[in-house]
Amino acid sequence: MDNISRRALLTAGLGAGILVSLPGAAAPGISTAQDAGLRGDPFTLGVASGEPWPDGFVLWTRLALDPLTEDGLGGMPSRSIPVAWEVGEDAALGKVVARGLEYAHVENAHSVHVELRGLQPGREYFYRFRCGRHVSPTARTLTSPAPHETPAALAMAFASCAKYEQGYFTAYARLAQDHPDLVLHLGDYVYERRSGTDVREVARNRDVLETVTLAGYRQRHAQYKSDADLQAAHAIAPWLVVWDDHEVDNNYADDVPEDRSPAEMNDTAARFRLRRGAAFKAYYENMPLRASSVPAGADMKIYRTIPWGQLANFHMMDTRQYRDAQVSGGWGKNLAGRLDKNRTITGTRQENWLLEEFKNSTQRWDILGQQVFFAERDRNKAAGIDDVSMDSWDGYAASRRRITQGWVDAKVRNAVVLTGDVHRHWANELKIDYKDPDSPVVGSELVSTSITSGGNGSAATVDPVMAWNPHLKFFNNQRGYVNTRITKDSLRADFRVLDFVSRPGSPVSTKASFQINDAFPGLDPRA
Repeated sequence: MDNISRRALLTAGLGAGILVSLPGAAAPGISTAQDAGLRGDPFTLGVASGEPWPDGFVLWTRLALDPLTEDGLGGMPSRSIPVAWEVGEDAALGKVVARGLEYAHVENAHSVHVELRGLQPGREYFYRFRCGRHVSPTARTLTSPAPHETPAALAMAFASCAKYEQGYFTAYARLAQDHPDLVLHLGDYVYERRSGTDVREVARNRDVLETVTLAGYRQRHAQYKSDADLQAAHAIAPWLVVWDDHEVDNNYADDVPEDRSPAEMNDTAARFRLRRGAAFKAYYENMPLRASSVPAGADMKIYRTIPWGQLANFHMMDTRQYRDAQVSGGWGKNLAGRLDKNRTITGTRQENWLLEEFKNSTQRWDILGQQVFFAERDRNKAAGIDDVSMDSWDGYAASRRRITQGWVDAKVRNAVVLTGDVHRHWANELKIDYKDPDSPVVGSELVSTSITSGGNGSAATVDPVMAWNPHLKFFNNQRGYVNTRITKDSLRADFRVLDFVSRPGSPVSTKASFQINDAFPGLDPRA
């Protein structure tokens, strides 16, 4: 795979003000001699930022001379490499306000995480890294507003499900061109395996069909991060990330893998925890996450709340690591087990944390960034027959009811659930009891389609299940993402779609828009 140049990023969609040609002089405190062992540009995986707070954010990069080496270490020497960073107030970094030096260690696949403090709230900043004579692209990021402030508006985009083999990542480039101030990624950032119907082939995947080792997960992340369109999306704004299943294993549940043998379950669970630990380590190494998310073996805490002043809380959730095993694989009809009051998709600790966050919220909007379909979606129109997905919140009905009742009891002003996973756009109204036609609407769900997963799709805007699930208000089967504009008075969602992903360069358009008005739960299609 060719290295990605700054020119490639520019043509992928970022404005010229973001990518700046820099001189080759060594950064302060780093001599060129320290870099003598590097035979080329180590910034082939781009740069990223995330976790914005009022006085800082996380800056990330990972050094890789040859991203796809089989050992997952990117062709880097087996030693620590000094990396300088700097942050400025303009794209040319004419006024640098912070700089420092970190070391990229081989045990962390030469990744770098910088947690900044001491900056101004609600501000736009620019940053870059330098390693000897090599300089990274310059990228844009933001701090969040001060805790007491209510900004006029926030432009937030969210996306999910980018399978490299099933299409080109043009949607990421179009997202970058829309210039959001915050990006949420809701899972399936990478895929652990390739399917048999892939649109474009990648040579290294022909023999290794599923990733199970640390080297393999590192290599898979490097493959994705080498994509110019993904780099453009990371370079435009800070990201908040959570995983779904494919970052580890399709449809896994806690310690239970997709392929499970009941007779050998104890051994299977022990072996799967080793695999999960490898996947979690590679995930942290490749994401702009805080040190509080550093994994401890097979455990890694990624659920957290990120406030955006008094405008919004972003409750980023984990519906994989702590869930009970699915009642059955796939969909199921009238499976009473899904209604068990003790079943959980979040785990008790995360559920209690989220309910407390609802009680303590003073923000105008409480937004749940999570992975799987939240609203009830029954495939069978016959009365008395439930045919629902056991991998979604439908398979954990009591858990969903406790969360929904929790925001109602806490008098959350505006509850909005953001979802990925299903490779379709949906807009849904949320209830506590979906079987009661008089049950009031208590929130809204916005579901993003995939970046590429599922291939080109179709322009269909009606799914048959909507006829007997009246709370499901919108559907579309194209690829894309969702843009939102959040103010104190409303949240507007634009469902963005691409004509195709089987080749690069698709245009983007808005298929539909909805508005959620302050203190009026539910969807207003007149946006």
